[in-house]
Amino acid sequence: MSQISVSNMTFCYEGSFDNIFEKVSFLIDTDWKLGFVGRNGKGKTTFLNLLLGNYEYEGNISASVAFDYFPYQITKEQTGQCGAEFLGQLKQGCELWRVICELDKLQLDAEILYRPFGTLSHGERTKVMLAVLFSGENDFLLIDEPTNHLDHESREIVKEYLGQKKGFILVSHDRDLLDACIDHVLVLNRCSIEVQSGNFSSWWENKSRMDAFRQMENEKHRKEIRRLHQAADRTREWADKNERTKIGYDPVKEHDRSKGTRAYIGAKTKKMQSRRMQVEKRIMDEIEQKEGLLQDIENPVDLKLMPMQHHKEVLVSAKDYGIAYNSGEVFRDLDFELRRGERVFLHGENGCGKSSLIKAILAHGGLPCVPEASVSDEMRETGTLKCAAGLVISYINQDTSGLHGTIKDFCRTNDLDESLFCAILRQLDLERVQFVKKIEEYSEGQKKKVLIAASLLKPAHLYIWDEPLNYIDVFSRMQIENLILTYQPTMLIVEHDVRFREKIATRVVEF
Repeated sequence: MSQISVSNMTFCYEGSFDNIFEKVSFLIDTDWKLGFVGRNGKGKTTFLNLLLGNYEYEGNISASVAFDYFPYQITKEQTGQCGAEFLGQLKQGCELWRVICELDKLQLDAEILYRPFGTLSHGERTKVMLAVLFSGENDFLLIDEPTNHLDHESREIVKEYLGQKKGFILVSHDRDLLDACIDHVLVLNRCSIEVQSGNFSSWWENKSRMDAFRQMENEKHRKEIRRLHQAADRTREWADKNERTKIGYDPVKEHDRSKGTRAYIGAKTKKMQSRRMQVEKRIMDEIEQKEGLLQDIENPVDLKLMPMQHHKEVLVSAKDYGIAYNSGEVFRDLDFELRRGERVFLHGENGCGKSSLIKAILAHGGLPCVPEASVSDEMRETGTLKCAAGLVISYINQDTSGLHGTIKDFCRTNDLDESLFCAILRQLDLERVQFVKKIEEYSEGQKKKVLIAASLLKPAHLYIWDEPLNYIDVFSRMQIENLILTYQPTMLIVEHDVRFREKIATRVVEF
């Protein structure tokens, strides 16, 4: 066992307005199974790249181990090759027999290494890269969101696999995965970094208690500040009143006064002014002492939604419905109804037809303007699929590759109120400085928030979300959960986050 030491590390991107990290220091052991948690855009992937030596920084990072990073960058040439041909290019010294042993633990047959990499599913690619990653010895592994786009079964396999390993940092927003795989948590708070023993749930419980304590302490602090302000106001009023009596007096009413008392009144007033200044200094000292008390508290703003009520009870219905492509049949004989007020989750392994059904519903519901939602000429339908007349749908696509330009451009293209749109993004913790950047420069999580904000801003009878939480941070997931439970819109969702589904779903349709 050895340690990785980070000391007084400061980093910012060239041309950036502020530092991503500022004088950060902490220690981690290389035997830990470390979960890395934080808001989107706070620097999780950046920190992994700093460990890899990809960026210049101030301060010091010392480690006696080599680092390796997931996911590997697969070139266009490698996509057309079999995995066995380029494993050594991904990881130096990688041995085929070790990869095959790791694939067995991931419940994959070795023959997958002899198929073109580009023909593999998301889950198969992830498992092959994880097998390569863990085929070495004595490396400290940096694993960046391994379960995105994976179905439930693949997630369970990856979860069990990682639970048997050690010596890694795992960046993930999947609470179920974090609880099963880690024994320490590295947290990017709003203004600090902390390392804590335990899994995500134990850290969240501790954080909730600490936040509640800080809130109580802050309220006591505010009461004390108010009391000191009142005392300062009274002292100032007395001092000013005395100051006004130094010059001029009524000899009838103030027969015991003379010109000689002016010096006495002046000295008394000076003493009172000095007392006032001392009280105000005490107030400032108190504020400075308590400054930053609430800066690390995650207090997500409640989001708002404007769902519309349709006059029909059944919004979508399918009878003996099936979809097939030229490459083969996807599913058939589907009987399905989506009723007003339901939140239905489509559940099944990758490739079973969940997204195909969503695309068909969008097309039947009158949204052919979305390219990914169009029913292509190659799609063949059997049976019947009906959407209620006048149905208004708000859609989140799982693909963010089509996002480009500025926020202003995006709002103009999608006919959105820019000020309201930016307000929702701020509530999702997107910094104002991001609004002047191009969307293609955003992190994947920030791009997803753009799509979520656009969907929330559109009043609709039905909200169709296709894997909306990929790359979305834990705190924003909780915000969205609270939003849906508060406004209870009618929804059709594809999402593999177990905790999210357990809290939100009124019904699950198995494919």
